[in-house]
Amino acid sequence: MDFEFTRDNKNELLNRRELQFVLTFDGATPSRREIIGKVCALKNVSENFAVLDSIKQGFGKQELEGMIRIYEDEESRNKVELKHLIVRTAGSGKGAEEGA
Repeated sequence: MDFEFTRDNKNELLNRRELQFVLTFDGATPSRREIIGKVCALKNVSENFAVLDSIKQGFGKQELEGMIRIYEDEESRNKVELKHLIVRTAGSGKGAEEGA
């Protein structure tokens, strides 16, 4: 998986970074969990602070575009994000209910 970050904005009001990226991959499309794990590893942040908003892939392409928001803490994330996005980002939903 190769990431290219096309936009990196700091949103001071909401205590988060807003990242847009293009991901190039071989084989099967990576899962949301794999994408979040890789982005968080590259940016050296906890996966608990990240919310993967959207993924768009063209038919038959080995490339996708996405947007992820990385918060400074879980409290800020829980105040702003919709509950279903937090649960979807968490995968099975474990830990997503804490503090919500």
